[in-house]
Amino acid sequence: MNPSFFVRDIPIHGELILSPMAGFSDIPFRLICKEYGMAMSYTEVISMDGVLWKNKKTCKLLEFRQKERPVIFQILGNDEDKIVEACRMIEPLGPDIIDVNMGCSVSDIAGKGAGAGLLKNPAKISRIFHKLTKTLRVPVTGKIRLGWDEKSRNYLEVARILEDNGASLIAVHGRTRSQFFYGRADWNAIAEVKQAVKIPVIGNGDVRCVADIARIKKDTGCDGVMIGRAAIGHPWIFQRKDRDQITITDKIELIQRHLSLMLEYYGQDIGIILFRKHATKYIMGMPNASELRPRLVTCDSPEEIIDLITSHYSRIKKHVAA
Repeated sequence: MNPSFFVRDIPIHGELILSPMAGFSDIPFRLICKEYGMAMSYTEVISMDGVLWKNKKTCKLLEFRQKERPVIFQILGNDEDKIVEACRMIEPLGPDIIDVNMGCSVSDIAGKGAGAGLLKNPAKISRIFHKLTKTLRVPVTGKIRLGWDEKSRNYLEVARILEDNGASLIAVHGRTRSQFFYGRADWNAIAEVKQAVKIPVIGNGDVRCVADIARIKKDTGCDGVMIGRAAIGHPWIFQRKDRDQITITDKIELIQRHLSLMLEYYGQDIGIILFRKHATKYIMGMPNASELRPRLVTCDSPEEIIDLITSHYSRIKKHVAA
């Protein structure tokens, strides 16, 4: 199969990519999404300071599996020299690509000049990418928003700065930082970025169903589509299937498998706690999900989670049959 696009010299087979989401884009979920058709595997966001301090939690986030490749480490920080040093430290761990996060809207991060806060300082972005692309052997990419707010939508300026300083790809979330995840994503702005640069552009924002994938591709001309919240509890979207196309049996089977991967990776106690939020997303759209959800978030064992879901939907089947 011919690649959909290249990140510098790295072929990317496929158009759909899981957005890097803190607390969700871990190894178990990435492995499932990759199996279902995800084209590239972004880690959860990695703190520049966590790398420099060799924080144990940060080191855990740098783990990946060979079958995920191409793998992208996404770094977060506000100090250009420290970002470069942190990237120098993580490059030997074997990522295919290193990405700079310029889209995180969390106040404690963006308010301190990291994530979307970097968009306020295009000159600093220029220096960061100039240094990174001269220092690292792997391709360097960036994920941006449209600007800090509606009065400072500088996405075209930032996109050109990234390309001029050696970036190999730009992912664009079609909202400003001040929008967080509210309002509509501006796909026209993503189209402008695609027209302004020669490197690949990934479109992100308001891709909620299979039809949206075709629409954002048509409207923006983007090379790839990044999917975030719509993929949680629904990795089938990478197979271009909507939620109503998935049977309850298929959902229960994947819930069991995902839970098993979580337990294997994290251990039983932490694995169950972290899986609960996935479980509540898997049951979205299923009959009487609102009755099941509050009970799921208090489950203390894997058997309890599976028994609760299977018995709930067995009762529904019997009721419908009657």
